[in-house]
Amino acid sequence: MLVARLDHPADFAGWRRRARILAQAGIAPGLVDWRVGDEDGELFGGESVDDLAPVSGIELTVPRDFPELAQAVICHRDPERFDLLYRLLLRLQREPGLMHVMTDDDIHRANAMAKAARRDMHKMTAFVRFREIVSADGAEAFVAWFEPEHHIVERVSRFFVERFCAMRWSILTPLRCLHWDGKTMHVTDGASRADAPSDDAMEAYWRTYYANIFNPARLKIKAMTAEMPRKYWRNLPEADLIAPLIAGAGRRAEAMVANLPTLPPERHVRQAQRQREEVAEAPAASGSWAEAKAAARDCTRCGLCQHATQTVFGEGPLAAPVMFVGEQPGDQEDLAGKPFVGPAGRVFDRVMGEAGLDRSRAYVTNAVKHFKFEVRGKRRIHQKPNAGEISACRFWLGLERDFVRPKLIVALGATALHALIGHSGSLASMRERDLTLDDGTALVATVHPSYLLRLPDEAARLRETERFRADLERVGRLVPEMLAGMAA
Repeated sequence: MLVARLDHPADFAGWRRRARILAQAGIAPGLVDWRVGDEDGELFGGESVDDLAPVSGIELTVPRDFPELAQAVICHRDPERFDLLYRLLLRLQREPGLMHVMTDDDIHRANAMAKAARRDMHKMTAFVRFREIVSADGAEAFVAWFEPEHHIVERVSRFFVERFCAMRWSILTPLRCLHWDGKTMHVTDGASRADAPSDDAMEAYWRTYYANIFNPARLKIKAMTAEMPRKYWRNLPEADLIAPLIAGAGRRAEAMVANLPTLPPERHVRQAQRQREEVAEAPAASGSWAEAKAAARDCTRCGLCQHATQTVFGEGPLAAPVMFVGEQPGDQEDLAGKPFVGPAGRVFDRVMGEAGLDRSRAYVTNAVKHFKFEVRGKRRIHQKPNAGEISACRFWLGLERDFVRPKLIVALGATALHALIGHSGSLASMRERDLTLDDGTALVATVHPSYLLRLPDEAARLRETERFRADLERVGRLVPEMLAGMAA
């Protein structure tokens, strides 16, 4: 029996080096006794793998994803993991496509072990809690205690170094311990729970924070215990609060419902009334557009008027060469009574400027004139208008088109496109095409600025913002009067 001795339980480099020697020598998996550190194996020992003469001229090849799988499997506590990986290494020389055979017993077992190890790493990054101590030299330091299921400590160390690089800290576990002095990582043998501090002054603040972010209305006990299993609770300072918070969740949720926000403050209602009176008293020079705006303030063509603060009509010169049509007013537009003044409006203004367009020369409006929303906590969250609501507001949009008679209309988003062409269509298929409405007006279709705000990925946001800018630059080429610095 050959003995392959590794430095520690997750010694992937050592396993790889000795597995290569064994494979090149043609040693079968069952003839290898894998040992860790100084642990004893068979009674009479055996020849060390390190004493085997290297064999030259034999090349071992594995798929690109095998080393990554092997590094995760090595972290598992199963004592047969080394032999399993060595067996897979030999099989891959004969079966190069083996990694993709998910029904194979060895592949299935290796993937299950890797998944368990990775899950354990995720839990360690989530549930380590540092406690402050004063080190022997009087400097500030932090110590945490964690009980991993598998040999993951070295593997996850990079996460803590990158996140807490400016701190001096130690993470103690029963298996291995990590120590970071601000410059160098040291790994030592396992410790006991008594070696770690049990409390510190900051934990009262942490419990207060946890109690305040706990949302009883969104409590799902099964999902919570699946993500934060009970076995981790004993080492979490906030764990003492979990049971009473769960017990009181029902009462707190009822209190939240009782304290739901009302409609916008009375000052906004009064402001809307003053604006109605101002429009009603507008001079005759404003013409029928002013009358249409005044009439729209009392619109009841759909149910959205019941909860919105006010109708938000379009804004801009009546001789504007370009009309921009959005979806509907947002929360800030609903309160201000003006289109595109919220976060999406600020994106719109910024990209308009970058594209060289002058917003003051454009007429800006929305397909739907009332804010559609649902209340969540103390916020009013935007809801997409349905086909009936879009159809009801086409009357007002049609009047605006008649008054302005623009050379070009820009549909900002799918709702605006639906309102203009009379049916829902694919925005992606119409974007960057030369389109014309029934009355001969040129049409450009692009995204709504709010779409850019919803993209979670920074690279995607930059890419899509560049596309939106290109669409607006196209507007400037089609209607040069919109370019800043040119005579209107």
